[in-house]
Order: sequence, then structure tokens, then C-alpha cells
Amino acid sequence: MEEPDHHGPESHRADPPRAIQPPAPDRPWWSPDDSTVSANRQQGDFRLEPVWRLLGPGICRKLGIYELPEGFVLSIVIPIYNERETIEEVVSRVRATGLPVEMVLVDDGSTDGTRDILSSWKSDPTFKIIFHPHNQGKGAALRTGFAAATGNVVVVQDADLEYDPSEYAKLIQPIVEDQADVVFGSRFTGDNQRVLYFWHYMGNRLLTLFSNMMTNLNLTDMETCYKVFRREVIQKIAPTLRENRFGIEPELTAKLASLRGIRVYERPISYFGRTYADGKKITWRDGVRALYCIVRYSGGLPDKTMPRLEPLSTPRELDQAN
Repeated sequence: MEEPDHHGPESHRADPPRAIQPPAPDRPWWSPDDSTVSANRQQGDFRLEPVWRLLGPGICRKLGIYELPEGFVLSIVIPIYNERETIEEVVSRVRATGLPVEMVLVDDGSTDGTRDILSSWKSDPTFKIIFHPHNQGKGAALRTGFAAATGNVVVVQDADLEYDPSEYAKLIQPIVEDQADVVFGSRFTGDNQRVLYFWHYMGNRLLTLFSNMMTNLNLTDMETCYKVFRREVIQKIAPTLRENRFGIEPELTAKLASLRGIRVYERPISYFGRTYADGKKITWRDGVRALYCIVRYSGGLPDKTMPRLEPLSTPRELDQAN
């Protein structure tokens, strides 16, 4: 996505989705249904249990069939800058995931009418809406959004339709199952990509390689928008973030990698890239800045101690359902 600046009032917790329903077009079938997880527990109605018993927990995990912890909320931080044509569709797609979400919308000084759309949503408790007085950049919008997030897990969502919210389910799974603290979505290991600019592709691969050399990670896509964090992790890092534009990506990566014991996963995602005619904002200057940021922040955080993380409640074992 591009330059954002956002403000947000409130958080919203959608009812957890239903997991065993065959996939409705706009809702995943992997999750619990319209009744809450706690209600299902009180009634002893575990809709995932028949599937677990039929396929076994191992196969279910590979298929992305899992139960969300009780009270789970996913915070979606959406930096926005001049996205009047796409912001409503992005919000609609986030809602269609059926996940219990809090949407933190940060407008970064839009001048195309985006702010009017967001202002009309101010009374909707689904949103936290934050307005920056003037354009500062994607990094500045993310800092604002990270500070306002209150969910268990935080994901970054660009407002330009290049990334598909229906993939949240597979991105958060390693965190929900206590295998990861951070998950990167990789555009280069996915199976559904729009074919666009060769030199952008090469630039991304070279920046990722250079970043990996400095962080000792083996990522395939450092510049991806889809970065998912335990809230405690990103809120430890957020006050130290300095980059206002797209340099936020290598800075974030370097500081995450410096935390002792951090568990980083990568999962494939689809990518529907925009052209400059569609409104793409990143330029070659941002690539040069990214190189500088990789070196500048290679030392990571001054305090490299991992925050204390209580595991999210782990998926229920089958024998406990009896």
C-alpha cells in the first residue's frame, strides 16, 4: 500500500466465524460459526470435533482447520492515503473473513475525499479511526495504528486491494497454535500473482537478500505488507520506529530479528499488484532508502529482551471434548 496516516476511535469484535460450514463465498469454513466460542463450549457444541475425529488433528492443521481461542481478537491496522476508490471494498473484505476483528484505520492526510468516507464511519463501533493532520507516510501511520491496537494479534493491511484479507486465517494460524510470534506473508512463494514489473521484482529480491545478510533471517519477502505480530511484540517495537515512509519495512524487520528468541514464520500469499496508473506510490527512491535503512537499523533494538508472552489458549484436544 502507500503513504498512510490514520486515526481510530473504537475497536470491534465480530462474532467468531463458523468453522465447519462449507465455504460461503465470502466467509471461511475453517472457523467457528456465528455463535461465540464460549457459547459453543457452554452448550458442549463443538462443531470442529467431527472434522477433527474424521481427519485427525495433524491433517486438520495442515488444511488450516483450527479453533480460535476464546476471546480472540485480530487487530487490523490499515494505513490510508488517497484510497477513496478502494477503502470501502477493503473494509468489506475484512468483514467478510468472519473473524473477530478490530479495524484501526489511520488516514495519513488524504486529499481525495477518503477522509469524508472515514468521517461518515465515526459513529460505527467497528472502527477506530485516526486522522493525521497532514501526510507523513506509511511508517508514521503504522506507528499510530500499532499504538491504538488492542487485539491479541496485529496484522498490517494496505488499503489498495493488492493483498487479500481472506488469507488472514492461514497467516494467524502459526501464532494461534503457539508456533510463531511473527508471521510474514510471502508474495514470492504464493501461487496467484499478477505479473507486473521485472525491476520491482528484482529490487524486492535484492533488498530481501541484503536484509537477510544483516539479520541472519532467511525470508523470501522482507518488503511484504502482510506482517502479523503478537501485540506485545509489535507494541514493544513501535515506540522505537523512526521511518515515516516505506523504510518502515526493513526497520521493522531488523528490530524484530534482534529480539532474543523471536520465532518468525513465513507463509505464502497471493498478490494483486497495482500499476502506477492504478495509484501505486512506491518509487525507486524508496528502494534506495530501504538499502540505507537495512544498514542503519542492522543493530536492531537497544533492548533485545523478548516481552513476556502468555500463550494464546491452545486448540482443544479431542479427548477433552468428551
